[in-house]
Amino acid sequence: MRHTPHFLMTEADEVKRLVDGNPWATIVSHTAAGIVASHYPFLLETTTDDEIVLVSHVGRPDELAHELGQHEVLVIVQGPHGYVSPAWYPASQFVPTWNHVTAHLWGVPEILTDEENFRVLGELVDHFEREMPEPVSLDVDEDTARRIAKGTVGIRIRVTRFDARAKLSQNKAPDVVDDVIAGLRGDGPYASPALADEMERVRSASPDDQGGREAR
Repeated sequence: MRHTPHFLMTEADEVKRLVDGNPWATIVSHTAAGIVASHYPFLLETTTDDEIVLVSHVGRPDELAHELGQHEVLVIVQGPHGYVSPAWYPASQFVPTWNHVTAHLWGVPEILTDEENFRVLGELVDHFEREMPEPVSLDVDEDTARRIAKGTVGIRIRVTRFDARAKLSQNKAPDVVDDVIAGLRGDGPYASPALADEMERVRSASPDDQGGREAR
């Protein structure tokens, strides 16, 4: 991604927040056969420090297509994003842009044991089912769930480096930011309340919270 200092996200906690709120991610591998990309949900594994650890699974034979465990992969996490119209800018500012929150994370996948994989699959189901009025668990029929799980391969990725951006109009004057947020909260074709929420969150943070250290 383009290196723009005032859009950098350098804190691991901010990246974890992005992953937690946007678990559907893209895995990209540079294999002997070329570049391979797949899409799967990821969860954060609990750690006691700034380490970012992702767990997920792939459906067979994606583990072979990606050559998982043999080399580094890139995981792309996309948060709220959307078109910013110059209709929300002063008349002298007529060039539109695209605001977004995005993270690129690198690491070498570790292949999980069958038992670990089944545990992670159960955690994935429980994570998303918790929003349902009557959550469903793999415990409903564990034998069947275990048979289906044999068609998947669990992975753990300890993130060794990341490159993250929160491009949210930080380079605009406060009154312009107000107008962009109002436009995103409106009922027009480019309304995006989630993106407006991100802009308000960043605006309310102190300068140190928005940047700080050099990108890792």
